[in-house]
Amino acid sequence: MEKLMTAKDAVREAIVSAKADKAMSWEEIANHVGCSPVFLTSACLGENSLTDDQASAVTSLLGIDSAHIPALTSCPTKGQRIHELANDPLVYRFQEITAVYGETLKELIHEKAGDGIMSAIDFTMDVEKIEDPKGDRIQVTMNGKFLPYRRW
Repeated sequence: MEKLMTAKDAVREAIVSAKADKAMSWEEIANHVGCSPVFLTSACLGENSLTDDQASAVTSLLGIDSAHIPALTSCPTKGQRIHELANDPLVYRFQEITAVYGETLKELIHEKAGDGIMSAIDFTMDVEKIEDPKGDRIQVTMNGKFLPYRRW
């Protein structure tokens, strides 16, 4: 397990470095690979896995060693950096949103769909910048399949 995490860390560093050197955006890389920028970014940061073709496209585009492909295609251990990210001001805002609106979201989702949860597996997310004369805004859209709790 330790070797796999080390490989994930190494490919993450290689990708972030090559992305900066080439002055590319995550969206440009995702368009080249043919997937969502949110999903591509999460896979490159070690939270999801890519197909062989997607991993090959990433390494080729960024000019990094193809020896990194197995790390990009292997099943990750998700959420390993949660404590490292917990105090980041941007990430913390999402914790704050959940603290303030979590119970409200739960009530409204249950009211609309019943007793269940929103999947984070059958899930998509988009992030958009919205131009506004009073100050640009960020729109985060999450779309998860509703999974009703089974009664038995």
